[in-house]
Amino acid sequence: MRKLRNRELNRISVSEFKKAEKTPLVVVLDNIRSCNNIGSVFRTSDALLIKKIFLCGITATPPNKDIHKTALDAEKSVEWEYVSETEGAVEKLKNEGYKVYAIEQVENSILLPDFSPSKNKKTAVVFGNEVKGVKQTVVDICDGSIEIPQFGTKHSFNISVSAGIVLWSLFQKLTDKL
Repeated sequence: MRKLRNRELNRISVSEFKKAEKTPLVVVLDNIRSCNNIGSVFRTSDALLIKKIFLCGITATPPNKDIHKTALDAEKSVEWEYVSETEGAVEKLKNEGYKVYAIEQVENSILLPDFSPSKNKKTAVVFGNEVKGVKQTVVDICDGSIEIPQFGTKHSFNISVSAGIVLWSLFQKLTDKL
């Protein structure tokens, strides 16, 4: 067995990415402190053809060398928008017909394996701050909450790990690409 070289992977260019049909999924980052986490979300979003990322509150924006360190140019391919208040981004998405879900541990959350997004409905997910999670005021205006099941002693995943788990799961449920 031989590892494939990058040129053998047949990846699309940034211009081809911008024209490609996107996964009908938007990501909202609610006050993410770490540029490495932000860059990781960009890179995962690029890999899964995510439509757009909203960067909210204290979340840093490109161009930023620390975001670039983990994004590896995905910040140039994935569409993004800065909104000062996460609530504003959620309201904007809801006005555009999106169902918005907080990725959070709340009463009556839907476990990720049980979440069945509709392929013909626009979906958005909100990931929260590394320490405080998704703000309660944001949870309050979301259409629901999705929870990643966990079985160990820790109460949460790192934001970039959560994004990888959730976006991969939703990609599988929203597209026919596999």
